[in-house]
Order: sequence, then C-alpha cells, then structure tokens
Amino acid sequence: MRHPSLANIEWQDLRQLSLSETVYNIFLSLPLLLLSWWSAWQGWWLLALVATFFFFTAALRQAHDCYHRTLGVGRLATELMLFLLSITMLCSTHAIRHTHLNHHRDPLGDSDVEGNWARLPWYQAILGGGIFSIAIQWFGLTHGSRRNRILVACDMFLIFAVIATAFITMHPVLIYHVLVMILANTMVGFFAVWSVHHGCDDVAYARSERHPLINLLTFNLLYHIEHHLFPAVPTNHLPILAKRLDAAAPQWTQQPVIPFLVPVNKYPVVHMTEKVNSLNTEVSLIKES
Repeated sequence: MRHPSLANIEWQDLRQLSLSETVYNIFLSLPLLLLSWWSAWQGWWLLALVATFFFFTAALRQAHDCYHRTLGVGRLATELMLFLLSITMLCSTHAIRHTHLNHHRDPLGDSDVEGNWARLPWYQAILGGGIFSIAIQWFGLTHGSRRNRILVACDMFLIFAVIATAFITMHPVLIYHVLVMILANTMVGFFAVWSVHHGCDDVAYARSERHPLINLLTFNLLYHIEHHLFPAVPTNHLPILAKRLDAAAPQWTQQPVIPFLVPVNKYPVVHMTEKVNSLNTEVSLIKES
C-alpha cells in the first residue's frame, strides 16, 4: 500500500512506451558491447574498458526493466532478453530477478538479501563484492519456483559454455570479456545497491540522484526512490516522475546518491524519514478526528 502522501501523484500515464522507446530499450547495450569487443581486438584497452563499463551499466538497466516487465515487450521476449543478458553479463539474470523482486517486497527488511548489503561500510561493500554476486544468485536459485530454477540452470549452462569457450580457444577478445565481466559483477553490490540504499531504513529506503550528467551516464538507474515507489513506471519515464515527486512530495526525494554534487542548502537538514514519520502522524490525527 502506498503512503498517503503519494496519493495525488500522477503516474499511470507514464507506463506506456512508444515504439522508439521500446526499440531503444531492446538495443541499448548492443552498440557498447560491440565497441568494447572491437576495441579489445584492436588492442585499444582504455577505450575497451570505457565501452565495457557503459555496456555493463546499460545491460543492468535492461535486466532491471526485464525484472519489472517495463522493457516494452511481451513475456516471451522478456525471457529471451534475460537469457541474452545472462550470456553477455555472465550472471544469472533469472536468479537475480527473483532476489530483486523479493527486495521490492521487503526493502531493507530481514529477508532482503540484496538491499541489506547497503548496511555494510562502503569498503566492505566493495571488498566483498564477489560474495554479494554469489549470494544474490544463490538466493534466487534456492528460493525460486521450480520453473525459475530451470531457467537459472539454463543460465548457468550458457554462462559455463561461454567461459569454457574463452579458455579453450584462448581468443583474446573472449578472454578479455570474461575477465572484465567477472570484475564488473563483483562491483554490482557497491554501485547498484550500496550507493542507492546506504544510510536508509525501512521507511525511507532509497536515494535519488538529480545531477543531469550522472543520470545520463547511468542511464537513469539512480532515480531509485522513484522506482521503488512506482516500480511499474519504465526507466525511460523516471525523470518525469522525479519532477512530479519533487513538486508534490519532496520529502521522499531528499537523500541524494552523490551528496557532494548537491549545492549547499539544496535540501533541508531534516532527515527524510523524520518528514515521512511526521506525515504519518498527520494522517493518524486526521483519521482520529
């Protein structure tokens, strides 16, 4: 149930995607993947690493949209996209889908294997990234339905096939891709979870970024409280939703992801949870009267 302060936020009109937006969502990471492979083949390692970073970030967005069925395609195409992303990202997106949806059901709660990574100090969240990657996929495998376990098993088979092919052929581009994807997966816990949930609680459980360049470079993934409050809104339209929240319910959007980029006195000193709790009190008083 949504908080009463969100009752007047218009969001249903944001669910619909145009054809161009759907095409964009489907092919978002492909040019970056091809650029990273081509650069690695040419031996241009710095360009390859930059392209790989943006490929992985774009792929994270695509997988995330698949988890919430907001990519703009049907069920079968969504499952196919998850298989393709599992192969290229070298992680089971079907396993992570189960863990992530559980994260939405119980954000920062006792059962939230994903979100509770944000309770760690930043250096532990970075150093333990490999453990995080294994933990979220293991949770998705062991707690999912029989159908989901079969999908995860297929993911794992395909991932193993890619890694085996890389080391059997010793193809430099494949070896490069496998190694950087392993590294990228160890950083997901910090960049995709810790950065948007640290310092939060089960009332105000996510942060949101407003710096336009940062949001451009991260493909709008850091509009995170907006996503949690309205998960049916596609990532394409989160900037519009953010403006509506800022205007009608700013108490939800006052914890930035990158605080040092926020101008001084941009936000009041009062913590967002205190503001939300004050709203709860007001609602209770109205009901009592």
